[in-house]
Amino acid sequence: MIIEAFADRVAALAEIRASRPEAVAEAAARRVRRGSLLGPNGRLMLVAADHPARGSLGAGDRPLAMADRRDLLERLCLALGRPGVDGVLGTPDVIEDLLLLGVLDEKVVIGSMNRGGLAGSAFEIDDRFTAYDVPAIAGQGLDGGKMLLRIDDADPATVRTLESCARAVSELAAGRLMAMVEPFISRRADGRVRNVLTPDAMTRAIAIASGLGATSAYTWLKVPVVEDMERVMAASTLPALLLGGEVPDDPDAALAGWQRALRLPTVKGLVVGRSLLYPPGDDVAGAVDAAVEVLG
Repeated sequence: MIIEAFADRVAALAEIRASRPEAVAEAAARRVRRGSLLGPNGRLMLVAADHPARGSLGAGDRPLAMADRRDLLERLCLALGRPGVDGVLGTPDVIEDLLLLGVLDEKVVIGSMNRGGLAGSAFEIDDRFTAYDVPAIAGQGLDGGKMLLRIDDADPATVRTLESCARAVSELAAGRLMAMVEPFISRRADGRVRNVLTPDAMTRAIAIASGLGATSAYTWLKVPVVEDMERVMAASTLPALLLGGEVPDDPDAALAGWQRALRLPTVKGLVVGRSLLYPPGDDVAGAVDAAVEVLG
């Protein structure tokens, strides 16, 4: 999938980082920001690329799909260049590569914050803030920060993540920056953390996430499509984006689920990663265009 010209551009990133690390800050300062989170259609379409920092490298039947950074960057650049794609969600390493590649002008850029709950680890629920913090998000001129909130009633580490997320919500709001919270009720089964994707569990998760911080004025939710979405989304008046999750076996069914949920008044768009970057057949442009189409 890599073309020679792009491979050369990516290869140059290591030289820039080694010889002129200040180029990252310069690229961030040059970035042209847009005036609104929402696009002309009143929707927001983001591509997510924060999975590798949690050690979650698989996509579909490819366990190390996201391990090739050059390939990931090319897929991201292709997605960001498609009409209707508003921006990206990522960790500092990915965002800074994209800044140096010069593809983030007029894009919404959301920094991923808590990546410490490494996938499959014994401490996964203790999801500490090991990536962006609020000063870095504000200092680089990003548009907001995203945090994962997994609530396991049987794991005392949950309260530390709750407290950290609440603090981040308050600090982002003080800077008038989006706070994107991705909440789940989670349980450990067979040594692994599993998200409970029932309507009742998601309703509870949304209710808890909505009350985090000193104000909810700048809080958005990032939620999966589950059964009975009308009842689930009635739990909050906060704007929400639908997440993509794992690469689906049936992409058409996933698109139909997004389309139904997008009819709900609080659902404002999509933030999708692996489903669009590593779709069946590897047609990234086609997968992105199909997702944009359901936004209307």
